[in-house]
Amino acid sequence: MDEKQRILQLRRDLQEHNYKYYVLNQPSISDQDFDFMMHELQDLEARHPEMADPDSPTQRVGSDISTEFKQVAHKYPMLSLSNTYNEQDVADFYESVRKGLGGEDFEICCEMKYDGLSISLTYVDGRLVQGVTRGDGVHGDDVTSNVRTIRSIPLVLKDGDWPREFEIRGEILLPWKEFERLNAEREAAEEQLFANPRNAASGTLKSLNPAVAAERHLDAYLYYLLGDGINGDGHYENLTRAKAWGFKISEGMRKVKTLQEIYDFINYWDTERKNLPVATDGIVLKVNSLRQQRALGYTAKSPRWAIAYKFKAERECTRLNEVTYQVGRTGQITPVANMEPVQLAGTTVRRATLNNEDFIRSLDLHEGDYVFVEKGGEIIPKIVGVDTSRRDTQAQPVQFISHCPECGAELVRYEGEAAHYCPNDAGCPPQIKGRIEHFISRKAMNIDSLGPETVDEYYRRGLIRNVADLYDIRVEQINGDGSRQKSAQKVVDGIAASRQVPFERVVFALGIRFVGETSARLLARKFKNIDALSSATLQQLTDVDGIGEVIAKSVITYFANPVNREIVSRLRGYGLQMSLSEEQIQSAGNKLEGKSIVISGVFARHSRDEYKRIIEENGGKNVGSISGKTSFILAGDNMGPAKLQKAEKLGVPIVDEETFLSMLE
Repeated sequence: MDEKQRILQLRRDLQEHNYKYYVLNQPSISDQDFDFMMHELQDLEARHPEMADPDSPTQRVGSDISTEFKQVAHKYPMLSLSNTYNEQDVADFYESVRKGLGGEDFEICCEMKYDGLSISLTYVDGRLVQGVTRGDGVHGDDVTSNVRTIRSIPLVLKDGDWPREFEIRGEILLPWKEFERLNAEREAAEEQLFANPRNAASGTLKSLNPAVAAERHLDAYLYYLLGDGINGDGHYENLTRAKAWGFKISEGMRKVKTLQEIYDFINYWDTERKNLPVATDGIVLKVNSLRQQRALGYTAKSPRWAIAYKFKAERECTRLNEVTYQVGRTGQITPVANMEPVQLAGTTVRRATLNNEDFIRSLDLHEGDYVFVEKGGEIIPKIVGVDTSRRDTQAQPVQFISHCPECGAELVRYEGEAAHYCPNDAGCPPQIKGRIEHFISRKAMNIDSLGPETVDEYYRRGLIRNVADLYDIRVEQINGDGSRQKSAQKVVDGIAASRQVPFERVVFALGIRFVGETSARLLARKFKNIDALSSATLQQLTDVDGIGEVIAKSVITYFANPVNREIVSRLRGYGLQMSLSEEQIQSAGNKLEGKSIVISGVFARHSRDEYKRIIEENGGKNVGSISGKTSFILAGDNMGPAKLQKAEKLGVPIVDEETFLSMLE
């Protein structure tokens, strides 16, 4: 491949990685690898000016804009920093500053580089008025309502010499402790884990429900002041003032003069950062004088007066002791590497998921192998390779199990699935307990008086063997010696109250494999009662928009099992809602039947979630992206420009809120 072909290849690859990182929030490569690819492309483009392309990844700042929020133009552009991973680049930066200032003395402010979501906060008369994400550097998302839930961000400033109006910029983060709590909850619910605190913080800050942001306890560190009223010339001094106003600023911030002092700061924090409560991935170096910053100016994408030094991802080599296998609620088998303990990113790592059989084969993993484990900014340890030079010549390849480690049933692998499953859902203890935990969860039956520990205790005592047994529990059975009367009564009352949970959530609570919240709602509204659903044919099920063959077959398999039919019968007898309410049936219509609708913008009459419900109740289908098959876009205020442009290109009609509601009359 010649250099011109390499340029085209790098552009394609970087565009895809940009999409995964900024749009999906699902990075597939490390930041370091991304930066290396970007630097290579920059060098090649410099050698081939005839290949200039305004759409090249090198010509723009990455975007994290969501069309779910009102977009706001930044008063001052939020540009990204140039990244480096070696001391020579730091030295080159230092020298370029010296030359750019004509030999004038200067100071460098050294700060931690926090691994979160960039935010710009605007204050007027000492009060927070707006919080906006970086977005594409020119426009960002207005997330003020979520920002206001972050306790480390002052809503009203302390008394001080703050300007009447100013901006302060920083990072929104999820602390390690909170991140681990969230992932533990998601793991218990068999939901996809957050890859790292940055992704979790991004998803939280962009939640349309401020309550989600509030309950996840986000944090914020601020690092730059902007505004006409900022009188001080020193960046370090201004942040010190901001701290007095009530802002949390970078830990360990230091002002230095020499290159050696910069290296000392980097080396100190490369080790000490492991003890910080939040994720960091490097050091930021800024010329301290604002006057000198203005003199140095900017390139098209980044300031000349600042640079980010990024720490290398931690990698250690340790011995694989054995591979064990966990059984989840749905019967999914997850292989786990059990290793000799090794220190990574401030924690002791002993276990790492091996995902599935295909992943094990891709590593060519052998028993007793020495494996490379990485953590870096990610909390979830990953095995990224094998040191084959240390492999014992007699070592045997790791063989994926053929039978369930808990109940002995022969495992199955469904078409199109990477995972193996235990099919003995009625007799496998982890599945039984997992289904009960799913049944009582907030999005299902919402029996908040019970938890995983209680479920495990009741199962061990023989009080429950399936979800129906919950409704047989009596106060005297769980009161024990009589000292737990109050808590026992709370449990029984919570179980009794769940009888009022609507039918669509009961369908979800049953724990039918592959049936999530959305598909449960679609099935409930299509078939309207448990009898119609349980007797539905494959054709009838797949005729429901959003229900594919895999889900349909799983529903049929579930109701074909006499154990499950008995459980459903018992639940009906205990008074659970096994059909849609009369109100739901009467409100349902078919005026939107066959229509695929995209929702975009901010609405006055109903929330976005309410409009999604209205569309489904009237036979329509909510879709997330625009295509030639989209019937129309329900558009509120501040519809995303990207969606508007695509709609115009494809000729998709745009319907406003009032017109849409009139369609349902």
